[in-house]
Amino acid sequence: MTTSHPPTFTLTVQAGPTGLVIHVGGDLDYETCDELMRTADQHLADRRSAQGRLLELRVDFTGLDSIDSMGLSTLLMIRRRTDAAGVRLHLDGRPPGLERLLEITGTLDYLTAPCDVSKGERRPGTG
Repeated sequence: MTTSHPPTFTLTVQAGPTGLVIHVGGDLDYETCDELMRTADQHLADRRSAQGRLLELRVDFTGLDSIDSMGLSTLLMIRRRTDAAGVRLHLDGRPPGLERLLEITGTLDYLTAPCDVSKGERRPGTG
């Protein structure tokens, strides 16, 4: 009998003067999605109170192994929070499994739609 070990979940944050990249590795699921949400919330709040304004948040999924419905729900919540903060959201390095999930659920356009936040344009699904 072999025992399985849960895959390692990692988040790495790179901050620039006007942008932030969160690198996601492992499985984004029920057990790990709160950590991603807390990280995004913390950095959105820190940047609002700091002198430099955050203009874009990039979530890099190059190291993603899998994602479940809670992971997708977290991405939707991050999108709502970035919209409210006037921050552009980018989902980079999407592996085929994530791309397929976004297409099947009809959330691909909503999560990846470009927007010129500086002109006050609204993204799909925001009102």
